[in-house]
Amino acid sequence: MNLSVVVPTLNGRDPLSASLDALSRHAPDAEIIVVNGPSADGTTGMVCDRGDVSALVEISDRNLNVARNAGIAEASGDAIALVGQNVTIEESWYDGVTRAITDDADVVTGPVHRMVKAGMTTETVETRTITGRDVTYFSGRNVAFSRDAIEAADGFDENLETGGARDCAHRLAALNRSVTWSPPVSVRRDEEEDEGIERDWGIKYRSLAYRMTKNYGLRLTVFRRTVQDAVADAREAGRDVASGETKPTFWVSCGKRVCKGIAIGTKDGVLARLRDRSDTRNPAGLSSRADRAVERYDWR
Repeated sequence: MNLSVVVPTLNGRDPLSASLDALSRHAPDAEIIVVNGPSADGTTGMVCDRGDVSALVEISDRNLNVARNAGIAEASGDAIALVGQNVTIEESWYDGVTRAITDDADVVTGPVHRMVKAGMTTETVETRTITGRDVTYFSGRNVAFSRDAIEAADGFDENLETGGARDCAHRLAALNRSVTWSPPVSVRRDEEEDEGIERDWGIKYRSLAYRMTKNYGLRLTVFRRTVQDAVADAREAGRDVASGETKPTFWVSCGKRVCKGIAIGTKDGVLARLRDRSDTRNPAGLSSRADRAVERYDWR
């Protein structure tokens, strides 16, 4: 089995370098493809100076799902893995991936160990049943697909700014493609990478409403799931207001962004569902365009 590893990156030269070092060390036989968004930190020069990268694809979009699709389109392997720019694979990762795909797994994922000040936290398998469909989620930072599975799903939905991996999990479940959880397929990442980033509630809830409506239609279950998430976030934000950590005006503005995001996402989800009525449910997927790359460097 030939494995291609796609590493999307955007202004992450230093963590990307560490990620590539780990891939070179633990997966020396893999084809490594870096997809670089419009970075302004010297990422291109750093990658070109390395001898362990198979190809570099430059894109102009600042959309992670566009980067993922660009890398998948460039990959030549029988299996295609996605690794985040800010994670490092562990020693058991490569054997875990190759073993699972060789055993006919459609998709394989594993834990993301987060290094925090108090030690380490570990993500576990997450599965939900939605309208009778069992969905196993995976991290877009640590997942590998058989080529047949990712092509059946037509890659990732480029209409999404966030939540692309969760959307893909819903669509794979609709296609009866299984997601295998394998503890050896593990990676590490530093929590500090995300510190200080303020969540955009509008984008989050536009994404949630879009992918739920697109994949399941206008159902009561979809509405209930979206509202439950919104209420949980509102309670958390309310506690921050009560403790004095945030201002009441910020809480109100977040509520407005949530409502607007849900409305826009629902509308866009209905339109997307009409545009692609197949189980793939991917109107802006891998096959939708061929002009993602603005520059290619191929050392294969």
